[in-house]
Amino acid sequence: MGRYAIRRTLGAIPTLVVISFVIFAILDLAPGDPTANLPLTVPPEAREQIRETLGLNDPFLISWVKWMRQMFINEPLNVLETMFGLEVGDSEGRLRIISWASRGPAVDTIVERLPQTLWVLGLGFILGIVIAIPVGVISAYKQYSIFDNVGTFVSMIGYSVPTFFTGLVAIIIFSVWLGWFPSFYDTTHDVSLTDWDSIVFQFQQMIMPVTVLALFNAAALSRFTRSSMLDNLTQDYVRTARSKGLTENRVLMRHVLRNSLIPVTTLIALQVPGIFAGAIITEQIFRINGLGQLLISAIQGADVPMVQTLTFIFAFLIVVFNLIADLIYGVLDPRIRYE
Repeated sequence: MGRYAIRRTLGAIPTLVVISFVIFAILDLAPGDPTANLPLTVPPEAREQIRETLGLNDPFLISWVKWMRQMFINEPLNVLETMFGLEVGDSEGRLRIISWASRGPAVDTIVERLPQTLWVLGLGFILGIVIAIPVGVISAYKQYSIFDNVGTFVSMIGYSVPTFFTGLVAIIIFSVWLGWFPSFYDTTHDVSLTDWDSIVFQFQQMIMPVTVLALFNAAALSRFTRSSMLDNLTQDYVRTARSKGLTENRVLMRHVLRNSLIPVTTLIALQVPGIFAGAIITEQIFRINGLGQLLISAIQGADVPMVQTLTFIFAFLIVVFNLIADLIYGVLDPRIRYE
């Protein structure tokens, strides 16, 4: 397993290099100039100096190599020093990816927005898994029962209806009509563990976005779990386990569920980066000042460095969690051997 993990990790490096090249090339060709929004009173010499400072006059390959160095080396070191106070070397002369909109480091802005996304969207994703797997298991074990039919009906509705519609419906019903929850997420709210009212307000404003995302994620995952369970329930090893006198719970949880979770793990691993990519719609609806909102603002403002950084982070997460899913396979299924 160790050699396989090292081999896969080394194999992911050229993949990330190619992805970074494609992202940088596509967005570098996109129209946009950081000097376009400057006042007309700024002389051409000053505009040219700004372009030279940002490296916009460099050849494409040189610009890409500089961006790679900043993304893979400089920015991780800067984040370690900022978040954890670690001394990781001399920071003088260390270049950073500068956002055209904020005129500050792009990664610093992303780190500031990250907690909002993780709190709401991450919790919604975890809650969706907690709901989906038991529902899928019970639906498969009690196939065509009332529980299975209701679960299928709710799952089809939850997966077919987009989150922007269910989010708006939730705002209209629970915020406008009933007045139970705030209509928008207040990202400026400071939660204090000693102030019960602030904790209650934070919980109230998280309920709607977390629930909308959890139901959407659980809809697809529960059907996938049900299908995988049904495929394994008819296998010979299940009949063998039952003939040995094992209890039904042991057969179901120890044998069937463990093998059924192998394809489910792939879906979960691929959905983890979707927490950030899918945040775009949900954060727009509930006004969550997270990574999705940041990406939309960067696209609208033609902030190419910010879009490049966010897009590469999403791609990086996909590669990493694919690797994690492959490693989990060996834990779930002892028949899988990588060495």
